[in-house]
Amino acid sequence: MRKSKVLAKLRAGKVVCSFKTNLDSARATEIAAMAGFECIWTCLEHGPNDISLIERQINAAKAWDTDVMVRVARGSYSDYIHPLELDAAGIMVPHVMSLEDAKNVVRMTRFAPIGRRAVDSGFADAQYCNVDLATYTREANEQRFVAIQIEDPEPLADLDAIAELDGIDIIFFGPGDFSHGLGAPGQWNHPKIAEARQRIVQVAKAHGKVAGTVGNPGNLKELVAMGYRFINVGGDVITLREHCRKLVEAVDRQPS
Repeated sequence: MRKSKVLAKLRAGKVVCSFKTNLDSARATEIAAMAGFECIWTCLEHGPNDISLIERQINAAKAWDTDVMVRVARGSYSDYIHPLELDAAGIMVPHVMSLEDAKNVVRMTRFAPIGRRAVDSGFADAQYCNVDLATYTREANEQRFVAIQIEDPEPLADLDAIAELDGIDIIFFGPGDFSHGLGAPGQWNHPKIAEARQRIVQVAKAHGKVAGTVGNPGNLKELVAMGYRFINVGGDVITLREHCRKLVEAVDRQPS
């Protein structure tokens, strides 16, 4: 099985920076991979992506030896394992709300003895039946990562128990939805957001997990100092928007 670059860096104690793609285009994914990002974060929770496009995005990134993390739709177990079968290096599960919810994630996404993920080795992650079943299931548990998003106030009560679970690699704080859940949308300096951001790092460290969140080049150093080691630093939509604005401003400054 292809080894995960993200897991190799995280297990070495290093920081991983990802780039999020919202545009429904494998070309956008490939451009970001060509630029040198170690991980591309794409999504089935929001937006127009379907599983066929996700497959093209994964293959585009693999051509440049880049991992893809797919945020899954909250549906049946098939929604969770399809990206893994297509050889995504990892998945992200949004809005994990409780300990039981997190246990369910592990059951659906990890092979025995950790979970009870359904087995079919006829896809890219098992090299189309070119890997024996025992090797496939063992390596999938070792070389594929599962991130869960803590983006609501409710799961904080279970956070320690959630972080204890075998089979979860990254505890990812989502401040956007968290602020909405507090009734304070977009208030990034809200004290409860600051408290949750810090607590997630502390709990993740205590249980040998990686703390992840969203950031940018301007606050990357601060987040790393806080203890975050998986940080999304940008995205295609914001990058395109900002570049277009700067071009328009530059053109508008020219004499007419």
